[in-house]
This record gives sequence, structure tokens and C-alpha cells, in this order.
Amino acid sequence: MDETDRLIDDLQGLPAEAEQVDYRQRGYHLEVRLQAGQVRAVAELLRQREFYLAFISAVHVSPAIEIVYQFACYTRPCRIVARSSVTGDCTLPSIADIFDGANWHERETRDMFGVVFTDHPNLEPLLLPEDAADLKPLLKKEGAIKPADQLRSLPDAQAKPSELSTNEEPQAQKPTGEDRQ
Repeated sequence: MDETDRLIDDLQGLPAEAEQVDYRQRGYHLEVRLQAGQVRAVAELLRQREFYLAFISAVHVSPAIEIVYQFACYTRPCRIVARSSVTGDCTLPSIADIFDGANWHERETRDMFGVVFTDHPNLEPLLLPEDAADLKPLLKKEGAIKPADQLRSLPDAQAKPSELSTNEEPQAQKPTGEDRQ
């Protein structure tokens, strides 16, 4: 059993849903689904396994705001995306005491989405002015919220890579001798 299999077993023992995915399609190796009460346990396990926190953000999807954590490993190529929906009162436990870098990420997520990270050491506004606490600029209007499953669909496996949409700009061609003046 390799390290990834042991990690999946340990994550499932918490219990958390852990699944190995194709890195070339998704950009990470493991996807983990968590309940709010499992966030700290998963963070502690990953800290023990020499992972670091790459970022925390949120996505406003139906039925609830989803917090997205990305972890990477110091000792081997392994990226993990962990997702947890916030509770009805828009709270989630803080992991700022486990990963120092979570401090600013959690503050930014609070500013932009209104998620409160319980037991955060300093949940002061990071980007917005203090008098704009109710602004929450990245929350979507009711009719614009999409189901989470719709956002995670993969491109059709039958499509040719050139047919898939990309955000890359086309490469500029080098001028030939005829084009130069």
C-alpha cells in the first residue's frame, strides 16, 4: 500500500469521503468531501503528513456556500482539494491554529462571502472597510446560483483537445522574412 492509499484510508476513517482523481483533468490528486465537524480533524491529519495549506476560498453554489481548501505536500507531488458546505448559520471551524496561513484566507472568505470561522483568533475585516461588514460582494443573486454538481462537470472525454475551450491566448506567430519591412 503506497502513501496515497494510506492517506485515503486515514481520511475515510475520520470519516471523510476521499477519492483519487486524474491530476491531468482536475489539477489535483485527491478530492475530499467533508462535513463541517471534520474540517479540523482533516487539517490536523494533513499537517501531520507534511502537507501545507495552499489556499482557502469559497464558491456560492446551491444549496449552500462551499468552502474549498487546497493542500499540497512538501515531500512528494500530491495536491488535495477538500470541500465543506457551511452550516445553516454560515459558520465553519477555523483551522488558523493548525495552519498559520489560514488566518488571512479565512478573513478574506469572511469579507467576500460572509462565512464566519468559529474560534478564529482575529476575524477582523481584511479587504473591506469595517463599515461594509454586510456587503459580501461575491455572493450571487438568488437566480444566478448554480448547483455544485453542475460546476464540477468534466469536459467530454470524446472531444479533441483543440475543441475544448481554453482561457489561453493564441500564440503569436514569429514574423517570417517576408513579413519584416
